[in-house]
Formats: sequence, structure tokens, C-alpha cells
Amino acid sequence: MAESSEGLGTVPEHERILQEIESTDTACVGPTLRSVYDDQPNAHKKFMEKLDACIRNHDKEIEKMCNFHHQGFVDAITELLKVRTDAEKLKVQVTDTNRRFQDAGKEVIGHTEDIIRCRIQQRNITTVVEKLQLCLPVLEMYSKLKEQMSTKRYYSALKTMEQLENVYFPRVSQYRFCQLMIENLPKLREDIKEISMSDLKDFLESIRKHSDKIGETAMKQAQHQKTFSVSLQKQNNVKFGKNRYINHDRIPEERNEVVLKQALEEEDENEEEGDEETFENYYRKQRKKQARLVLQPQSSMGYGFPVNRLFDLLFEIRDQYNETLLKKWTGVFRDIFEEDNYSPIPIVNEEEYKSVISKFPFQDPDLEKQPFPKKFPMSQSVPHIYIQVKEFIYASLKFSESLHRSSTEIDDMLRKSTNLLLTRTLSGCLLNLIRKPHIGLTELVQIIINTTHLEQACKYLEDFITNITNISQETVHTTRLYGLSTFKDARHAAEGEIYTKLNQKIDEFVQLADYDWTMSEPDGRASGYLMDLINFLRSIFQVFTHLPGKVAQTACMSACQHLSTSLMRMLLDSELKQISMGAVQQFNLDVIQCELFASSEPVPGFQGDTLQLAFIDLRQLLDLFMVWDWSTYLADYGQPASKYLRVNPNTALILLEKMKDTSKKNNIFAQFRKNDRDKQKLIETVVKQLRSLVNGMSQHT
Repeated sequence: MAESSEGLGTVPEHERILQEIESTDTACVGPTLRSVYDDQPNAHKKFMEKLDACIRNHDKEIEKMCNFHHQGFVDAITELLKVRTDAEKLKVQVTDTNRRFQDAGKEVIGHTEDIIRCRIQQRNITTVVEKLQLCLPVLEMYSKLKEQMSTKRYYSALKTMEQLENVYFPRVSQYRFCQLMIENLPKLREDIKEISMSDLKDFLESIRKHSDKIGETAMKQAQHQKTFSVSLQKQNNVKFGKNRYINHDRIPEERNEVVLKQALEEEDENEEEGDEETFENYYRKQRKKQARLVLQPQSSMGYGFPVNRLFDLLFEIRDQYNETLLKKWTGVFRDIFEEDNYSPIPIVNEEEYKSVISKFPFQDPDLEKQPFPKKFPMSQSVPHIYIQVKEFIYASLKFSESLHRSSTEIDDMLRKSTNLLLTRTLSGCLLNLIRKPHIGLTELVQIIINTTHLEQACKYLEDFITNITNISQETVHTTRLYGLSTFKDARHAAEGEIYTKLNQKIDEFVQLADYDWTMSEPDGRASGYLMDLINFLRSIFQVFTHLPGKVAQTACMSACQHLSTSLMRMLLDSELKQISMGAVQQFNLDVIQCELFASSEPVPGFQGDTLQLAFIDLRQLLDLFMVWDWSTYLADYGQPASKYLRVNPNTALILLEKMKDTSKKNNIFAQFRKNDRDKQKLIETVVKQLRSLVNGMSQHT
């Protein structure tokens, strides 16, 4: 009974403990379980039995619950499976809709940017139209001024100038073309002044020539007027007629005096200082001189017979004689040029030095200080040419002396004849010499040096003529020698031939190039033809040290640019179908030698890396292929700070396609090697991108 009573007492306690375990927080379970062991000895076993029974009850409830909801769970799973297909379709639709929205947005953005650009262009066009409308009247007036000047309407041109200065120029004074026009107006005024003075002189000269006819006509008109007045007076009565005659004769005279006085007063009132006064004074002075010379006999009369025709005949004979002399000296100059060796004149002693100095006026203190043997900078033809020019002057003088002209006229004749000899005969012989095929670079350099010394000797020729005629060079009407233009033209022609022949020589070396465009590895040194070419350029530029600095620099820059163009043309030759990477590396070695030559300053005077810039296109193109930096090139294309700014997409595409063909031929089994496959894919991708870039450029153009 006791046990049963104890059992009955513990059962409610166990239920309470189970309820606490089910409902209490896990942190408080420990004290509750401890109470099971603290009570009766068999309480643990009974509690475990009670716990098992409770678990079984809960399992049954769970099983009932699961049985009750099982069909709903199965239905939910079935519905989810059905929905999955629809969800995938919905996902595809959403993705497609998003892509279409993105594409539509790009198009809208593009149109928006186009609209913005169009608006900016429209605003700029409007601004330009407004500025042009402001500038057009000025330009029209200036064009009108030029037309008036060309048609010799100088008075209208002066009025137009006033309108431009007072009305039109203030509107557009901020523009540079307006400033240029403003600066040009004083020169136009001065031209008008000179032309007007010349016309005035011509007018006065024509008056002097036709003074006889003008006087005759004036006398006839005066006689006719007097006869008419007398006949008119006879028709009236004697007394009234007499008074009327006196009054009629006096009144016009008084009236003429009044009109003349008023005209003079108005002239005095309106007379301005400056150009108008200068013209009036000159006119009055010349008219007074003409008045004094009217009654003097003409100088062209000997014993009262005219001799003008005889002098005209002599002058024609003199002109023909000078033409004959010019033809003769053409052969003389040609022979001198044929016999010249185009080398500096060597001298071994003082006697030879003085012999050359006596023939040609050469002064160089540095050369005088040098010990013997030494050389003059010019060749043997220079003193010979100088001597022959003096001989021509003597020959021309012999005929002029017999014309009984003044020293001033003889001086003018000699200078004009000498100018013809220099500008026509000697200049023509020099140009023919320069264009001859056998004249090489060394000879052309010597010709430039020779013309420089001949040009400097022109002042001595002027002194020579002055000593003959005793007419100072400071005389106003003295003709000057035009040797400067003659020898300058010859030098320009020789310089042009130097550039042409130098480029031809470079072409001859480049034609010797024999590249193996399919080589797998470079030779490790530059090509032989290129080293020979560089050695040739070094030696020829040593000869150019005697030339003026700009000529040598221009020749050097022209040679480097031509070499760079030739090498680039070799790479892009349409007959060259395949290029390997080894060939590109070998070509790069040659370009490096060209750059080293440019950086060695073969001709002094270049600033920084100016000469190396001749190879900048080749350098950037080869760097792009050597480094294989296509991502940078495509990303930065068109940017001012691009690393490969000088690489044209079309050029890169041509070269890359040649390398692409080589890769396909040499890598038959490339599909079995991942690196080769990746490289081939990269080449194809870059080729596509370059083609699209080139097509875009052509469409834009």
C-alpha cells in the first residue's frame, strides 16, 4: 500500500516536471531534472517510464497530424513542380524584356547625344552667321577698295578708306583680319601717293612733249574769240558801241579777275598741309621749268638737223652687240664649268695663295693664319668666272664709249648689261650644270659654296664699274647688280637636287634589302644593307659640314623621313603576303639602328629628339606588335595622350593580317596547344575590332 501510495504521489510530480521541461526555457531545465534525483530512490526509473509514455503520446499526435496534412503537402509539392516551369518561362521573359529595355535605352541615349551635338552646332552656326553678317560689310568694302585700286580709281579709293576707318573698322576691330587691314591702309595711301606723283610726272612730261600743239590751239581759239567780239561790236552804233566795247572789254576782264581772285582765295582756304601741298609745289615748280625751257633749242639738233634716228640706230646696234656678247659668254661659262673638278683649290705656298687672291677678291683671316699647305673653300671655276665677268664689262664698255654719252648713261648701260649676264647667261649655265646627271652630291655641295662666294663678290664688281665710269654707287639713278637673286636661285636649285639625289641613293640601298619574312628568330644584329646605308649617310653628312646650317639640317631631316617612309612602305607592300614575329623582331633591330643614327646628331643644330621623330610612326607601330598591347591601343585610340597616337588602324590591320596568315600556316597543330589557340583567337578578335574601327572611320569620312 505504501508503495502504491508513493507511486500515486510521484505521478503528479512527474507530470509537473514534464510540463516544466516542455514549457520552461532550456536554461532552467537543469534544476528541474535535479529534482527527479533528489526525491525517492526509484523516482528516476519511474520518471523515465513516464517520459517514454509521454514521448509515445506525442509521436502518436505527430503521426496523426502528419496523416492529416500529408495530402496537402503532396498537393503543394505538385503545384510547386508545375509553377517551376512557368517560373523559368517568366525568368526568360524578364531577361529578354530587360535586354530590350537596355538596347532601347542605348538608342535613346545615342539620339539624345546627337540632339545635344546638333543643338551645340546650331548655336555655333547661329553665332558664326551673326559674326559673318557683322564682318561681311567690312570685307565687301575692303574688296571694293582693292577693286578701285586695281582700276586706278584712286580718289574713290581714298573715300572708301575714310568710310572703312570711321564706320566699318570700329565694329570689328577685335578681329585679327581687321587689324591687318588697318595696318595695310597706310601702305595703300603711300602707294596712291607714289602712283599719283608718277601720273603727275607723266602728265607734265606729256605737256612738255605736246606744248607746241597746245600753244597753237590756244592761239587759234584766242584769235577766233577776238574776231567774233569785233564783228559783234560793229553791228551797234559807234558811240554806244564804243562805250559798250570798252565796258564789254573791261567787264569780262574785271570779272575774270574776280573769278580768279575767288578761286585763289578758295584754294588758299581749302589748301591743306602735307601731300596736297607737296603735289602743288611740285606742279608749279615743274611748270616754271617747262616755261623756261620752251624757247630753248633741243639738244638733239647738230648744225640744225635732227639726229635722233641715228642715235636710235646706234642704241639698237648696241643692244644687238650685247646679245652677241651674251651668247659668246654662254660658251665661255660652259667651258669653265666643264673643266672644273669641283674640289677646293689647294695651295702649297705663298706664291700660289697670292696668285688666287689677285684673280678673285677673297678675304678670310682664319685661312690666312693657317700654315701651308691649305685650301680655298671654292673651286677653280670661281676665280675664272669672276675674271670673265670683268672681261665682259670691258667688252661692253668698248662699244658704249663710242656713243659719246655721259658717264652716268655709260655707267647705267654697263650695269644693265652686267645684270643680263648674271641673271640670264650665268644663271642659265648654273641651272643646266646642276641638272646634269653626272653631277653628284659632292659636286652639288661645292656648287652651293661657289655661288656663295660669287654672290659676295658682286660688291667688288660694282666697285669695278664705279672705278671705270667714276659714278658713285650712292647716285640716285645708279642701277644695282642683281647677283643676289641669281646665285640664290642657283643655290635653291642645287639644294633641291641634293635632296632628290640623296633620296635616290637611299632608294638604291633599300632595294638591296633581302628579308626572310618567315624567319622564326631574328639574326641578333641589324641587316647589312641598312648598316651600309647608315655608313654612307654619315660620310655624306661630313661633307655637308661646309654647307649653311639650315641646308644640312634640311637634307638630314629629308633623308631620315624618306628612309622611314621607305621602310614603312616595305612593311605594307601588297606583294608581301606573310610576316612572322621573327621578321618583325629583325625589322625592329634595323629601326633601332636608324634611331641610334638620328640620336647621334649627324648634323649639328637639331634641338632635342627632333631628328628621331622622323621614325616615330615606325617606332610606335613596332612597339605595338612587339609588346602586343592591343587592349591599350584600342582603348586609347583617338585620345590626344594615347601611347600609340601615330599608329593608323588601317596600317595596323594590314600588318596584323599578314601575321595572322603566317600563324595559320606555321601552326598547323595549333589547335592542340592552348597558348597557340588563345593567341590565334586574340589575333582574330583584334582583326575584327580593327576592321570595325577602319570601317567606322571611312563612313565618318
